Amino acid sequence: MYSKTKFIKYLIIFSRMLVGFVFIFSGFVKGIDPMGSAFKFQDYFDAFNLNFLHEFALIFAIVLSGLEFIVGISLFFGLRPRIGSWGALLFMILFTPLTLILALSNPVDDCGCFGDAVVLTNWQTFWKNLFLLFFTLVTIWGRKKFISLYHSATEWIVITAFLVFIGGISGYGLIHLPVIDFRPYSTGSSILEGMTIPEGAAQDQYMTTLIYEKNGIQKEFSSDDFPWQDSSWSFVDQNSILIEEGYQAPIHDFNIISADGEDITYQVLDNPGFSFLVISKNLSESRLESLDMINELALYFLQRDIPFYGLTSSNSSEIESYWTNLDLFFDFYSCDETTLKTIIRSNPGLLLLKNGTILAKWSWRDIPTTNEFSGQLLSEQITSLRKDRDNWKIYSLFLSMFLLWSLAASIAPYKGRRAEGKKDE
Repeated sequence: MYSKTKFIKYLIIFSRMLVGFVFIFSGFVKGIDPMGSAFKFQDYFDAFNLNFLHEFALIFAIVLSGLEFIVGISLFFGLRPRIGSWGALLFMILFTPLTLILALSNPVDDCGCFGDAVVLTNWQTFWKNLFLLFFTLVTIWGRKKFISLYHSATEWIVITAFLVFIGGISGYGLIHLPVIDFRPYSTGSSILEGMTIPEGAAQDQYMTTLIYEKNGIQKEFSSDDFPWQDSSWSFVDQNSILIEEGYQAPIHDFNIISADGEDITYQVLDNPGFSFLVISKNLSESRLESLDMINELALYFLQRDIPFYGLTSSNSSEIESYWTNLDLFFDFYSCDETTLKTIIRSNPGLLLLKNGTILAKWSWRDIPTTNEFSGQLLSEQITSLRKDRDNWKIYSLFLSMFLLWSLAASIAPYKGRRAEGKKDE
């Protein structure tokens, strides 16, 4: 009897911690990149003919990530855990059947539930939710055994602080760029390497069926048993179905096309020197004042034989209009809109490349002046990259220590806890 009680106790604790961790992670990775989550919402709106909701996509993205994060904080850190358990159940009741519908219809390949940090298919998302639903139900079942760590007022203050934290992270990502970039175009990444398929990588596997007709009746054959010796059968058509997807390079849709249709992708990426990419997914939505600032940089660097390229998904007439009206010193080339939105969340944004490697990225609010590029450009950017990586090592260590402390505090007996069975206020 004792062992069974102990097992149930630890199952409840494990369930609460697991559900809390998943919600924290899901809310955090979406919260640091609200524009990415908004783009995903827009993809779903388009798939279900709900285009009128586009303007609310960013609001939905911020609210969803914030609620997920706070529900996770509540459960994982034992802050008003009973309320958090009901919040988790509400999420699971809403999203488990929804992800089943998405898995069956597959309107968008990537569910976006973990942002760009972990990419799952719609079926993987459904099974993940089904798995998590079990532990959420255990959490709800054992909610009366939860004991809050601190006084009610203290708990609400801490929850509010976490809410301000996730709101600040989201706000920074909107005003500047996400503090952590999980995409294949992050600073320090090589676009060339991201486009490379390793030798011996698995290839797509297709099943081909051949359709032949005889006496007005059509019949399907496999490529191994079609009636090639029977001249009474006439070939009609063939169908190829993907049965197993092979290796797909992280970057597989990056192409730079000139106005006359020339592909200059490798001309840009193979350049051993520096080059700049001005990214504007749509020129009509870009900030004109920032294009003026970028134009000044373009003139400065073009005079020093450092090329500038503009990438946009806008049509040729729109490109011509902006190029003429703004008297730009650089040309715009065509690129896929989804690719441009993935490269940088800002419109416009600026990238510094060398040998196809991204050395730096700036949002339109942070476009540097020519004075900031005095001295050795490469060494300054490498130094900046090293500082950023060292800072994130420190942040990661601090966060790990904080999580370990919180885990210990949540599981171990705590003298100041309120008595079991006391209802939430």
